[in-house]
Amino acid sequence: MNKDQCFQIGYISKVHGLQGEVVIVLDVDYPEEYEDIQHLFIEQKSRLIPYFLEHFVLQPGNKVLAKFEELDRVEDVSPLVGSELFLPITELPKLDDDQYYFHELIGFEVIDETKGSIGNVEQIYDLQTQDLLGVTHMEKEVLIPIQDGIIQKVDKTEKKVHCRLPEGLLDIYLED
Repeated sequence: MNKDQCFQIGYISKVHGLQGEVVIVLDVDYPEEYEDIQHLFIEQKSRLIPYFLEHFVLQPGNKVLAKFEELDRVEDVSPLVGSELFLPITELPKLDDDQYYFHELIGFEVIDETKGSIGNVEQIYDLQTQDLLGVTHMEKEVLIPIQDGIIQKVDKTEKKVHCRLPEGLLDIYLED
């Protein structure tokens, strides 16, 4: 399993108690959709290693109290603190027609309501401060914020992202 086939669900924030339990912080919109998972992939030395769960109990504030099989001591789980957690993309919950996952937008045509076709989405930048679409326009990469005021509609059937670009956004990227 490699990262291209997975999505990040969260990370291990700290050890809890003396019996090998950990606190996981989930980076998902609907934590309750993940309460029945039985395994996770943990990134270690740039590889994803599968770990099976004894329990995965939701806590307030996107946190989970979790216990991995065969890891029964603080010493077993301490090295995992700070590790990112992944699940295969095939395990993503199904969405309504008007919802989408960022990775689904790769290859979609971006159309501005006044400028027309800008280009195709080539990359998604999932940054802490903001998520961005990476689009090549006139041989230059343009970064378009994924925000409600900018992204007007995503048509999954026609593979198009309709947007209202902020005034001057393209000009910033096209200047020499």
